[in-house]
Amino acid sequence: MATDTLKSKPGAQGGATGGLRRLLLDNGALTALIVLVIAMSALSGDFLTADNLLNVGVQAAVTAILAFGVTFVIVSAGIDLSVGSVAALSATVLAWSATEAGIPVALAVVLAVVTGIACGLVNGFLVSYGKLPPFIATLAMLSVARGLSLVISQGSPIAFPDSVSHLGDTLGGWLPVPVLVMVVMGLLTAFVLGRTYIGRSMYAIGGNEEAARLSGLRVKRQKLAIYAFSGLFAAAAGIVLASRLASAQPQAAQGYELDAIAAVVIGGASLAGGTGKASGTLIGALILAVLRNGLNLLSVSAFWQQVVIGVVIALAVLFDTVRRKAGVGAPAAGASGGGKRGKQALTYVIAAVVAVAVVGATSLLHSGSSAAAKPKIGLSLSTLNNPFFVQIRDGAEEEARKLGVDLTVTDAQNDASQQANQLQNFTSGSLSAVVVNPVDSDAAGPSVRGANKADIPVVAVDRGVNEADTSALVASDNVEGGALGAKALAEKLGGRGAIVILQGQAGTSASRERGAGFAEGLKDYPGIKVVAKQPADFDRTKGLDVMTNLLQAHPDIDGVFAENDEMALGAIKALGPKAGKSVQVVGFDGTPDGLKAVEAGTLYASVAQQPSELGRIAVRNALRAADGEKVEKMVKVPVKVVTKENVAGFEG
Repeated sequence: MATDTLKSKPGAQGGATGGLRRLLLDNGALTALIVLVIAMSALSGDFLTADNLLNVGVQAAVTAILAFGVTFVIVSAGIDLSVGSVAALSATVLAWSATEAGIPVALAVVLAVVTGIACGLVNGFLVSYGKLPPFIATLAMLSVARGLSLVISQGSPIAFPDSVSHLGDTLGGWLPVPVLVMVVMGLLTAFVLGRTYIGRSMYAIGGNEEAARLSGLRVKRQKLAIYAFSGLFAAAAGIVLASRLASAQPQAAQGYELDAIAAVVIGGASLAGGTGKASGTLIGALILAVLRNGLNLLSVSAFWQQVVIGVVIALAVLFDTVRRKAGVGAPAAGASGGGKRGKQALTYVIAAVVAVAVVGATSLLHSGSSAAAKPKIGLSLSTLNNPFFVQIRDGAEEEARKLGVDLTVTDAQNDASQQANQLQNFTSGSLSAVVVNPVDSDAAGPSVRGANKADIPVVAVDRGVNEADTSALVASDNVEGGALGAKALAEKLGGRGAIVILQGQAGTSASRERGAGFAEGLKDYPGIKVVAKQPADFDRTKGLDVMTNLLQAHPDIDGVFAENDEMALGAIKALGPKAGKSVQVVGFDGTPDGLKAVEAGTLYASVAQQPSELGRIAVRNALRAADGEKVEKMVKVPVKVVTKENVAGFEG
């Protein structure tokens, strides 16, 4: 039976060089983490602070907890793509049970954990008894769990119970509870892998499943338990994540399964199975967290950050291949004795001492340095995968250059937890002020409160922040814009007709507010009938696909309201020659492509905001707040219905 401890084959290169080579091969992830910490400490004076290092731990916590569960699966030569969705579902079950259903919080927590375990058992059953490949079984669960999360929450975040939200707080004012939970779950993982029958079975199944079966192991039952463990850890991660955000987000933890798998692989586990350990997984999660944290502090482009993370993952797999070709293999079961464990512990101690010494030396590079002449402002955008927010960024950067401000822009990729991490990084850095465009108004609250405690002024743009103090909110009125869109479409149709609505990403405040405004505006036009509503996630391609599908069921519609221009442009493509003639389409945002469609007549109107102006005003107010000047709490940038008649004179 294989274990997770590696050693060189006989005949490997001897002497000091060979010993160093074996040490690096056996502890590649640890070496990489030390090098990263040293590099970030040398490059950024804000990295090596107590607050920032605790931030790194908090940001690694959810990924690490998920990765610990995935470790069990990968060690047994499986894969689990569903952990992110299961985490979101478990958190949603807890929040809904404790609030909407009125179930006692303790029982709601149990239900959340049972939900995670149940999802894992279904995965295990499909793999063991249904003979489905793990990739397919867990991919199906990824979709099912995410769908159930949206069904239960109706696409909107649910406030988390206060008693459970304390999991996102700190003990004694300095020790983050998520870090404590991560350590406990890591110790549990190490115990299961190294000290239990099921742990040894995982290595045996991953090493050679047929041999394990012939040796008397009940492989099918063991796989049920393995995937149940993964579901349990996913539930724990979901609860911790929702506690940090003070709300259960139905779209939370998207893509986290890939981070979890990456952490396990970076930590030295093989996707072929048979190797892996808890300490390696923890190191892998810390590497990802240090990378993201350091790149934020160094103002590296959000797009390049994704490139760097991808390169690191590829190098980790390549390193595993090199390690195997170099003759590093797994010894027989039981070969890892106390002496071996002691030697490994000594390696970690020496590595820690070396890291502290070198980091201490590099920190001298930043001591005594004067503060930068330029004021520094951080801008956290909900996404840069949308022209509207790109225009906000462009306006902010233009104003920053004009005012001599050093502006750092981050992209949350519509992930509330990723935005929370970015805001924490801003709080740790030497910033004068922060501008935030929240993914979700409730979820941004805890992180903004952290900035409040650090006396860093925060300006919200486009969307407000709940339960936190912001110096100003610079925004258009989405509700008013929705009502204007309803009026424009209804009057164009003469007050009668059948229409469909393309909704934005479920759970986002922009989608909720625009939809609510449109519904309110339609009350004045009883002759307008909404025959279908479908989400298209603010995406042009999805707008095309959803509109194409809706036309099969409703070929005789008279109008379309899309909650942004991207979906409207997709709908126009699906409508073909009908667009602007027999079917009138109204969009929202006033993006350049949207305005071109208005000019061409295929898009009847766009409820146009002025995103560039939003960005400019936000930076201007952030700088004023940083200088102690008084700023208005609410700065309204007017919206305007742009049609073919007035598009020529409109400036966004």
